[in-house]
Amino acid sequence: MSDIIQLLPDSVANQIAAGEVIQRPASVVKELVENAIDAGATTITINIKDSGRTLIQVIDNGKGMSPTDARMSFERHATSKIREANDLFAIRTMGFRGEALASIAGVADVEVRTRPHGEELGTYIHIMGSAIQKQEADQCAEGTNFSVKNIFFNIPARRKFLKSNSSELKYIITEVQRVALANPELAIELYHNNSVIYNLPSENVRKRIVSLFGKNINQSLIPVDTTTSVINISGFIGQPKYAKRTFGEQFFFVNGRFMKHPFFNRAVQQAYDRILPPETFPSYFLYFEVDPATIDINIHPTKTEIKFEDERSAWHIIQASVREAMGKFNLMPSIDFDQAGSIDIPLSPKPGSKIPEPEIRINPNFNPFEQDRGADRDYSKTTSYRDEQNRDNWQALYKGFEQDGIPTDQMPVYPSDISNETDMEAVQQTFTDEDVAMKANHNFLQFKNKYIITPVKSGLMVIDQRRAHERILFENFMRIIDNHLAISQRQLFPAVLELNAVDKEILIVIDEELKSLGFEIRQGENDVFLVEGIPALLSHLNASDLVQKLIEDFKNRPVDVKEEIKEHLALLLSQSSAINYGVSLKPEEISDLFNHLFACLTPNYSPSGKTVVSIISFQDFEKLLK
Repeated sequence: MSDIIQLLPDSVANQIAAGEVIQRPASVVKELVENAIDAGATTITINIKDSGRTLIQVIDNGKGMSPTDARMSFERHATSKIREANDLFAIRTMGFRGEALASIAGVADVEVRTRPHGEELGTYIHIMGSAIQKQEADQCAEGTNFSVKNIFFNIPARRKFLKSNSSELKYIITEVQRVALANPELAIELYHNNSVIYNLPSENVRKRIVSLFGKNINQSLIPVDTTTSVINISGFIGQPKYAKRTFGEQFFFVNGRFMKHPFFNRAVQQAYDRILPPETFPSYFLYFEVDPATIDINIHPTKTEIKFEDERSAWHIIQASVREAMGKFNLMPSIDFDQAGSIDIPLSPKPGSKIPEPEIRINPNFNPFEQDRGADRDYSKTTSYRDEQNRDNWQALYKGFEQDGIPTDQMPVYPSDISNETDMEAVQQTFTDEDVAMKANHNFLQFKNKYIITPVKSGLMVIDQRRAHERILFENFMRIIDNHLAISQRQLFPAVLELNAVDKEILIVIDEELKSLGFEIRQGENDVFLVEGIPALLSHLNASDLVQKLIEDFKNRPVDVKEEIKEHLALLLSQSSAINYGVSLKPEEISDLFNHLFACLTPNYSPSGKTVVSIISFQDFEKLLK
């Protein structure tokens, strides 16, 4: 039998390693910037072309490399960071495996120019697909200059599956944000296609956060500072009232390294328990200092997952630190036992004073079965738009929906709502013609200001009023986009948006679809955007809040395909502008909602796939009463 096991060539082995370490252009940026930090750089310049597909250039003023070190740096497992296994438990550098440069050189065309401080000449190396093309002495600046061109040129499948330029650029910006936050003393410049994205000077942590995420975040920051024998914690957390609907600005750093840690994230979330608005998440920028021997960094290729020796103790310290910080700023609910308005209970009655007989007061009109409307109204206040405004204006959302000249048979069926033909048949067979035909003389009951109940031929129909409104709005927004029917309401005073780099890129991606809906957004100076018009159907909503909400939602659910962007925008707008639970509707408004719902293509599902309508049959009633 012939031997079949062979040692892989370096070029193949490097491509395999690159599959773990180098996943996209952002991975190259991360590895090169971390190398620059380990080299003692104080200034780093990053140039990107075509979101990293064409060029990734990282220039630093670090200590540079000798000709031998420059050549050795491209060998697998060649590193200056560790010498023996025990060094893995005392790591203070960003890199230590010696895999990154070999992996990058295996999948790209790489040029490096480097010169140590005090040397007259530097070194130039050109390497492509792990093969050395050229090495010579070079007259270059002190420090190191890496140029990575045509990433994945020799792996077409990997290059093909890169996302759109806007998405890949967003990943790069995110990596730069993490490095910039972890090293605020580092001056960083980031350029894309010769346009400045970041020009960050050396600064303190608070100023660095403001530089990255805008001036508006400054007022929300609360300092955190805790020192213990297990872990030292510093940084900032966000005030509860500034919490966002997405995970947004949430950062953990340990010993100067960004990390993801769901367990510690829950500690922060629980510290905010009961003081956050519903369905929102706090911002935090927390820096941990621990003994390197108590953590394990070497468990994931990207080194963002870190194992702590005593996670349980660290969890409790993190939670206590966040609560203490909020307590100092009077943001935690507390009981004041010294308040002037407290009840004064004397130890004994004064001599000669008359003790009044206890009184029992009753309300003869109290009915324990009457609906508690106050509780419902409190619940509704947790939503992002005011109930009074929605109740007064919700009918205005229908104006313009009845468009002449759009035949019903030409209305599109949206694939996100119906997965297959069987589901479509189920939709069509859910309600009989007799059920819907009874709508003209319906008696409607609004229950808990949340559900609409009405008798139909086959039983009792229950409709979720908010989901029904979402379905109506979604189909009409899709019709507006597809048929270019948008009407814009100009703003007398344009809303001003100050966006960070990531938000700016998201807005650019969805700009065309926003215009088709009736938004008019113009870019001003210094990355300021002016919302000069919004869809007339949404004119009663706050323009700035509406656009910010759309951007936040796209952060967590990015889409690249144009059709998906249209559907996603229609979904977000319908959810943002639908009537809230707790809103009392007039009989004619309920009837209008009913009629519009059953004119929809898929009336029994909301745009997000939740049930809108359910029928309780007479047989079910009989079973309940047996």
